[in-house]
This record gives sequence, structure tokens and C-alpha cells, in this order.
Amino acid sequence: MDLNTVVEVRDARVPSPWRPGDAWLGGGTYLFSEPQPHLRRLVDLSRTGWPPVRLHPNGSVEIAATCTIAELSRFAKGLEAEAAPLVERCCRAFLASFKIWNMATVGGNLCNALPAGPMISLTAALDGECLLLSQGGARRRVPVTGFVTGAGRKDLAEGELLRSVTLPPRARACRTAFRQASLYGLGRSGALVIGVLDPLDGSLAITVTASTVRPVRLWFPLPPGPDALRAAIGSAVADDEWFDDIHGLPEWRRHMTYRFAEEIRRELEGAAR
Repeated sequence: MDLNTVVEVRDARVPSPWRPGDAWLGGGTYLFSEPQPHLRRLVDLSRTGWPPVRLHPNGSVEIAATCTIAELSRFAKGLEAEAAPLVERCCRAFLASFKIWNMATVGGNLCNALPAGPMISLTAALDGECLLLSQGGARRRVPVTGFVTGAGRKDLAEGELLRSVTLPPRARACRTAFRQASLYGLGRSGALVIGVLDPLDGSLAITVTASTVRPVRLWFPLPPGPDALRAAIGSAVADDEWFDDIHGLPEWRRHMTYRFAEEIRRELEGAAR
């Protein structure tokens, strides 16, 4: 898609006041996929030189906003951690061509805030935290579950930048379970549920995405019973928060969410024993 209203592309390394019509440019797979008549200038992040993924001494994993899906996949394949397979499962949930894999970024997926965004699913499930930078240099940190607030909505001020997402040290050692449903063999996710069992304290987190307008992460000190799990999901997701589009009716999404959550509860409860 030619963005014929854009008159300038500037390097993000060179400071310049933010103005109406500006947009951050990461991989561009969304920006160049459809008309953007409101844009006048793109601020290119591709030459910032941020390391795609960093494993910190304390065991946490920091994923740069500019990290591509291909880079994240390669990192996970070389990572000796219990949760590593979950990263690959979420990367594969894109069902995208190699062109998209090598250009689409983790940050772009989060900032688009689409319910089916698999990087939202991954980072929310592993209790990720977003680092946001303002135009004035101020920093703030927001949990992924608080960053994505609805379908296409995120907690991002005008000109603010998502710099990275950090996964806590204990996330790497967690046992995980993954379930995904689509109406089509190669279609967008209609429901995606992830379970994360912490071996240190036996706690269980169930994260619901794609079927809801925002990521919903439920934490239990111990794996709950089936009735308690169903009640927790029902309390956490309001009736109008089940997503409704051509990729699935709310009733079907709700049904698949309850079904997948129970399957995951049984799988991880068995692992805890």
C-alpha cells in the first residue's frame, strides 16, 4: 500500500518534536496494509539498534518492541527453558508468510491491540510488563494486561513509545499449556487460552485472549476445581467483552474458552501432581 499522504520519514535516533500526523514505524506490516490518510510523517525505529531479545543476569527476558517474530522464534529455539515451546506456539499462531515473520514486530502486534494478537497472548500469559517512553524521556511500566484495554485500544499517550516487554525470571521455568481455535484451517484465532503452572509455589494462571476484547489473566494460588474456574472466568469477562466479528460469534468464543480452560486445568493439575 502506497501511503501517499506521508511527506517525510525521519530517523527515530534524531530527536524531533512530536506533531499531529506522526506515527512510529516498526516493521510496517500493518501501516502499509491499508490506507492511513491521517498520517503525514513516519518515525522509523529500524535503526535504533535495540537488541531483539536480552536475557538479563537475574533471569528476566526483555523483548524489544522492534524484535521481529522470526528473531523471537530463533531465540526461543535456542533457549533451554520449560516455557520455551510456548513462544514458538504463539509465533506460529500468526499463520503468516515468511515475509511477515521477518518484518512484523512484537511491539507492533501489541500496539495494534487486536484481540487475536498472539504476542499479546504470549506476553500476557507470562506476566509481561511493558516499558513505555514519553516524548519528554519519562518512563513508566504497565502490565501487558493493563496495556491492552480493548479491541484496538491501548494505554499509550500521544507520542509515547513502547520500548520493550519484560518477562519475569520465574516465567521461563513455568510449565505451560496452549489451546487455540479458529473457524478456518488457516484463519485468525477465535479463542486462545494459555495455562501457566509455576513450579515454585504451585500457582496456576489462565490467560484468555482472542475470544475477548482484552487479555484476561486469572491467577489461582493452587489449581482450582472446574466449577471455581468457570465461575472465575464468568466474573472476569463481562457479557459485552466477548468479541464479535466475522471470525466467530460471542457465544461460540465463550463456549470454546470454557472448554479450553477446563482442558488446560486438567492437564496442568496432572503435571502438578
